[in-house]
Parts: sequence; structure tokens; C-alpha cells
Amino acid sequence: MSKALLKRLGAALETAEAEGTYKHFRYIKGAIGSHIDLEGKGDVTLLSSNDYLGFANHPEIVAAAHQALDTYGASTASVRFICGTQSVHRELEEALASFHGTEAALTYSSCWAANTGLFPAITGPGDVILSDALNHASLIDGIRATAKGVVRQVYAHGDLVDLEEKLKAAREAPSRMIVTDGVFSMEGDIAPLDRLCDLADQYDALVVLDDSHGLGVLGKTGRGTAEHFGVLDRIDIFTGTLGKALGAGTGGFVAGPRAVTETLIQQSRPHLFSNALPPCVAAAGVKSLDLLLAHPERVAGLQEKAAWFRGYLKDLGLQPLAGESAVVPVIVGETVRAIHLANAMLEQGVFVTGFGFPVVPEGEARLRFQVSAAHDIAQLEQAGAALKSLMGNS
Repeated sequence: MSKALLKRLGAALETAEAEGTYKHFRYIKGAIGSHIDLEGKGDVTLLSSNDYLGFANHPEIVAAAHQALDTYGASTASVRFICGTQSVHRELEEALASFHGTEAALTYSSCWAANTGLFPAITGPGDVILSDALNHASLIDGIRATAKGVVRQVYAHGDLVDLEEKLKAAREAPSRMIVTDGVFSMEGDIAPLDRLCDLADQYDALVVLDDSHGLGVLGKTGRGTAEHFGVLDRIDIFTGTLGKALGAGTGGFVAGPRAVTETLIQQSRPHLFSNALPPCVAAAGVKSLDLLLAHPERVAGLQEKAAWFRGYLKDLGLQPLAGESAVVPVIVGETVRAIHLANAMLEQGVFVTGFGFPVVPEGEARLRFQVSAAHDIAQLEQAGAALKSLMGNS
């Protein structure tokens, strides 16, 4: 038996450990919230979670999941088209479609599965896909998985001039598709959707929006980046997740025309070959949408806290990246420094993650703070003051 592969992997892991770039799990003893019980560290402020609305341990969402366990059991033990579809799946998909103002929606095991399953199923030879340079890896992988003959191009991040040039060149294509994140997860900035939709109208292109980090965060009612720009009715296809602001645990979705969702049911491989969402997750998703619609003040409070935190960091001279989302990155330079600072922050009772290459470009490693409606100002002040002190000493 050859062990050359294992030796190679082991050597690479040893190098990563020596260089300070090795990723280690940190174990949380209990539920996610604005503060957590972290194994070996005790009570710390959590500023590294996608739990933007504080829904991950909301008692009504937890209760809905419990009730679904009692009603539907733990699992469908099947893919949807065999015997894996329960009435709670229809309830969730109808709620997602209503929330986005689309004809239909279809759930997946994750937004990664939704994004990798969407593009190969709905595109054909000659179709042109234009993707923002900083789109999430799941969008990139989904686009790469399209069939031979599909034209895949990248436009410079948020660059509408570059995008328009590529749309002009694709005038004769069977179809054109603009693909973008709403909120870019490593930058915290948002796509210029209003002007992007103008280009889509001008050049007869579809707009596909992954709003995983915008849903529940932007817009007056939390409907995301499209609501923020007033273009909800101009987005052709939405993708997103139940596992960030909605706090339902896991799961992703595609919302759009019924012709799209029905095609995905017939042809999308991650949908055809993955078990349905556990019914407790589907029920939690329904309840989280209900709570979001009933409490827009929670969204407004999150927006106010995120803006306050950006301003506070600026007042401290720390220069966070500009944006209107709840993702607040601070560039610190090299990957090793980002990881060192994150570890030092944890010693001061603040859990924030350092990101470096290859997640972000060399030299642009960062700490990514993620603000939640559940945070109080004292926690945010603590985080800013700790980073200010550490940046001055490193």
C-alpha cells in the first residue's frame, strides 16, 4: 500500500502549523448567541457568527423545531422526488416565494448545494454567464460546473463599465445572465443592484442574486439587498440560506420563476441526489420568516448597531472597510498577523476570526467582525478597544 499521498498531506499540514496558518476548531459548549461558553476560554463575546438577527437560539424558533420533530420525525430518509417531501417543505417553500415576491421556491440541503445545482441545470450551449470577481466560492463552483459551450466570464468587482462591455459582446447569445452576491462576505460591501438591473434591462439579461449575507440584514423589512435598492421585482432568481440571519440551522433555496424551480426538480443534481431538509429545519425556517416579518424593528436595530460599530472603529483610527452591511472587516496585512490578532483578541474575551490567503488575496488578510442584533454596545466597545490596543502593540 502506497502512503505517498498521506506523507504529502502530512507535510503540508506541518508546514501550515509552522507558518501559523493552520485552522483549528474551537468548541462551543452550548447555544450560539452574542456571548458563548467556549471550551477552554469560558464566557466570550462572539463577533464571528452569521447569526445577524439573534435567531439561532430564539425560543420560538427552537419550539417550532421541537414541534416538527414530534410531528414529522427526525428525517425524511429520502430525497424529495422519492418519498422525501413532507407538507412542512411545501409550507417553507411557499413562505420563501412569498417573502421574495416570486412564483416559486425550492429548498436544498445548503446554499452551496443550491448555487452549485442551479447553473448547470438551467443553462445551455452559447448562454453567457457574467460573474462578479468577488462572488462566493459556491457561485464560482456552480458556474464552473456548467456544460461545455456555456460561456463563463468574470467582470471586475462592482465594475459596471466592464460588465456593460461584456454584455455588449454577448448580444447574440441565446441568453445572458448576471450573477452577483448581494453582500460580499469578505468585504462587507454591497452590489450596486439598481444600476446592475438597469444594465440587465438594457441588454435583456437575467439577474441572479445570492443574498445570503443580505437577507434579514438590509432593507426596511429585511428582504435584503434588493429591497435596500428598491429592485425586489427586478431580480429574476434569488438564492440564499436559512442558516445565517434566519437562524434555522442549515439549508438553502432558490426562489424565482416556476419554470426555473420545476427545471431544478427535474435536473439539478444536488437536489436529486441529496436528502430533503430535516423537517425540524424546515419548520424553524417557517417560524424565522414569520418573526422577521413581524419584527422589522429588529432589522432596523441591527442596521443601527452595524453603522455605530463602523463609526466607532473609525473613531479609534482602525479603518474598517466601508459598507452598509453587518460584515465589518478590518485589513491587517499578512495571514499570520490576522491569525495572531484573532488569537490575542480571544485572550481578551472576544471571538473574531482572522481570514487570509487563499480566502482573500495575499497581503489583505483581515479580521472579520459580524454584528448581531443581539449584541449590546458594551460588547462592541469591548471588541473595538481590544483591537485598538493589540494593533498598537503588534
